Amino acid sequence: MPKVFIDGQEIVAAEGATVLETALAADIYIPYLCYHPDLSTFGGCRVCMVDINGKLVTACRAVVSEGMVVLTDTPDVSLVRRVTVEMILANHNPDCQSCGRNHDCTLQEVSAYVGITEENLAKLRRSAREIPSDTSNPFFKMDHTRCILCGICVRTCQEINGVSAIDFSHRGTGTKVSALAGKPLAESKCVACGECVERCPTGALARKNNINPAREVQTVCTYCGCGCGIYLGVRGNEVMRVRGNAASPVNEGDLCVKGRFGFQFINHPDRLTTPLIKRNGLFEEASWEEALDLVASKFVETKEKYGAEALGGLASARVTNEDNYLFQKLLRSLGSNSIDCCARL
Repeated sequence: MPKVFIDGQEIVAAEGATVLETALAADIYIPYLCYHPDLSTFGGCRVCMVDINGKLVTACRAVVSEGMVVLTDTPDVSLVRRVTVEMILANHNPDCQSCGRNHDCTLQEVSAYVGITEENLAKLRRSAREIPSDTSNPFFKMDHTRCILCGICVRTCQEINGVSAIDFSHRGTGTKVSALAGKPLAESKCVACGECVERCPTGALARKNNINPAREVQTVCTYCGCGCGIYLGVRGNEVMRVRGNAASPVNEGDLCVKGRFGFQFINHPDRLTTPLIKRNGLFEEASWEEALDLVASKFVETKEKYGAEALGGLASARVTNEDNYLFQKLLRSLGSNSIDCCARL
């Protein structure tokens, strides 16, 4: 395991690790925009520039070697970083207050670190890119005026899900991220999993109806039998947001479209909270005792008239394993093997 020197500190690095990974693991901050620990390195933003043995190198792509001397904050390094961030901000939407990632934006963090001031911005000919936002997806939107072309969304779609629904298109100042042939996301092969939204460092990809939760509750997704670990972002008595639990061995933080965005049913006004029994052609509220007595009587009636195999049951992944076990025991005790569940993938 090679020993390297970062800002005078001797650090034992992992074999094959990059300078950026080694520094971050040692709690030494190096600003970056296009790097993400889940993805391959891109080296496109040039913000993680450092001095390695007297040469300016991108830390995210430089592999550590024995005796390497790294300086993260020399005058030349600071100048390169500041000019790079200035060029990014020159075409970036200046309205941060209405951005869904305000105060949770990597670009804001990096701008503050490299020392962007009002004087820096005043000398720039700032003009936000006039590209219409893509709001076709029902769960999130793509705002090109906030995109910094870091490529994180592109690599996420390729490497995490293997869908490759989006990529860089056009050239030069017209470069943007889009679906094939410039189609709206809703008309592309995007599966709306939201993994790109989760990793976007700015507000270029943001949830619709984005409301910050007050607290988070760790739980398990109930949509299928996989058992993905999730955190529910709660505000009052409502779920505002869902994110994957990176520590879960099942999904390692990844989620599908249902797990990430399909939580509106919890507080939906049409959700049933009491049993309904049809009387005279109309559904009326009833007690659980009435409903269960009716179901039991219909079971007996059907079994006597058509036989046990005329009975069947559909279980749900939204109840516990114990409840599902008892449900199948109930059906089998009645003589039926016709049991299925929505968790069967």
